[in-house]
Amino acid sequence: MALRPPRPHRFDVWAALAGLSGGLLLWGIGLGVRRGDDPIVLFDGRWPLLVPLAVIAGCELLRRTAPRTALLIGTLALAADTTTRGSVATIVMYTDLVYAAVLYGTPATARRLPWITGMLTIAATLVPFAVWRVPEALLIGLVVGAVTFTPASTGLIVRNHRDAAEAARLRAEQTALLAEMDRTQAVTAERARMARELHDMVANHLSAIAIHSTAALSLEDERTSREALAVIRENSVQGLSEMRRLIGILRDGADDREPAATPTLDGLGALVEGARANGLDVTLDAAHDSVPAPVELAAYRIVQESLTNALKHAAPGRIVVRLRHLDGGLDIRVSSPYGGRDTPRAPGSGAGLVGMRERAALLDGTFEAGPESGPDGGLWVVRACLPVTDIAQGELE
Repeated sequence: MALRPPRPHRFDVWAALAGLSGGLLLWGIGLGVRRGDDPIVLFDGRWPLLVPLAVIAGCELLRRTAPRTALLIGTLALAADTTTRGSVATIVMYTDLVYAAVLYGTPATARRLPWITGMLTIAATLVPFAVWRVPEALLIGLVVGAVTFTPASTGLIVRNHRDAAEAARLRAEQTALLAEMDRTQAVTAERARMARELHDMVANHLSAIAIHSTAALSLEDERTSREALAVIRENSVQGLSEMRRLIGILRDGADDREPAATPTLDGLGALVEGARANGLDVTLDAAHDSVPAPVELAAYRIVQESLTNALKHAAPGRIVVRLRHLDGGLDIRVSSPYGGRDTPRAPGSGAGLVGMRERAALLDGTFEAGPESGPDGGLWVVRACLPVTDIAQGELE
């Protein structure tokens, strides 16, 4: 199946009709470029000049779809027009073909054509002057430059501006796309941060409430039930307080600033006491220096979540929380008995381990959690190492 030639642009059609109409008007009133007795006129009379006029008008239809072909045919038509009396419309349409070849042609054509027309203009200026030695010979170069070099240079300038505008538009679109990606990543990171805060602040209290309420329902001893209800009430009050603090953060919209009541490592004693009140046998062994606030918050949350998991899943026995400074980092280790459990369990979703791993990764630290063998049986060990030196230097900078 033969390929159909591309349809000419609407503006090109109007340009061809306007050029042809103007040429016919000039032909009708008998206005030409040269007199019939000019030596270069080989075809005298009015009719011969219509052929180049019609051909170059047809080339105007191809000025955008096939600019190089249009320029080649138009050059031949202009050469034929010089052997007749000539038409101003033919010359004007040829300048438009040169302009269109640079503007719509290939990049190679746009680079080369101004140089070719410039060299042609120089040659048309110097050669006639060298041959005839009269100042009027310089006008030939002027005419050639006006017909070829001027439209080619204009087309190159317009093309460069158009390419620069297109490049600026693409850069603007890329910048907008990157900004949208950054906004999406920021929203995702903020949602993940708030999810970790919500889980760490509330899960501990709700787990204690679930376990002690189950115990209160399963035991008939009034004293034990009252103790369980007291623990439930205390955890409920603390959970509501933490929830109000989180809601305050969301309502204030304080960006990435942490609230004034952000937990610190000084609060580990109170955290351990609360775990003991929930029935855990916890030993705290914390020997550490001052650490940056992000490390302090992450370490507190990791210990808090480890105790929450121990409350939900650990077997009876001693839980050891140890913090040490090792090689420019804060080493956190929480070990709890691992094995059979007769007391009620609270359901878990695994979000706690994910949150602890995310907290360590955000600080370029390491995190491990899994069973280990110990002297008194199996242990579940949570260990994290959070770098301190790099973060401290970053805060100073």
